[in-house]
Amino acid sequence: MEGDKVVFIGYSGHSYGCIELAIDNGFKVVGYHDISEKQNNPYNLKYMGTENNFDVNIKPFISIGNNSKRREIYNKLKLMKASLDISLIHLNAVISKSSIISDQTYINAGVIINPQVKIGIGCIINTGSVIEHDCKIGEFSHIAPGSVLAGNVSIGNRCMIGANSVIKEGIEIGDDITIGAGSVVVNDIKNPGIYIGSPCKFLKNNK
Repeated sequence: MEGDKVVFIGYSGHSYGCIELAIDNGFKVVGYHDISEKQNNPYNLKYMGTENNFDVNIKPFISIGNNSKRREIYNKLKLMKASLDISLIHLNAVISKSSIISDQTYINAGVIINPQVKIGIGCIINTGSVIEHDCKIGEFSHIAPGSVLAGNVSIGNRCMIGANSVIKEGIEIGDDITIGAGSVVVNDIKNPGIYIGSPCKFLKNNK
């Protein structure tokens, strides 16, 4: 993998951490795709057009923070037969050898992932979060900095677990659910929406 060329889909905010991880892991960053060329270009990357102009001979990494948009781009690139078998993992992350990390996942510094964890495609596991044993995280979900998932927690697809949240052991969280920063989840949450507080309660629908 080291020395492979990689191009980034999306170039702002979240992508900066992705770019630095790629460089630290020995990838050759050749440029970025976005809806338009960015005036702010802190890494002096070449603009390579929208993802519709993608060169399938270069590995893409989807560095977009929005979960649904990440999924949309992934599905588009998959139809184009792009090589999507890449994840970016910080050298300081601690990950059990028995855990499974799927493609297009970003794992930042200070993350701890304990045994028998399964992380789906396109996830963001952000700075200092802790994923305890036997947890399952669905596709295109984001575990924000400082979050703690106790043992046997199940997170659905396209979820956002806010910074410094705590999810009690054995809890199940369904698809398309946002947990507000600092929340403590002590009961299962099945229906899509935004939930906040300690204990965590329904606030409003997503739209």
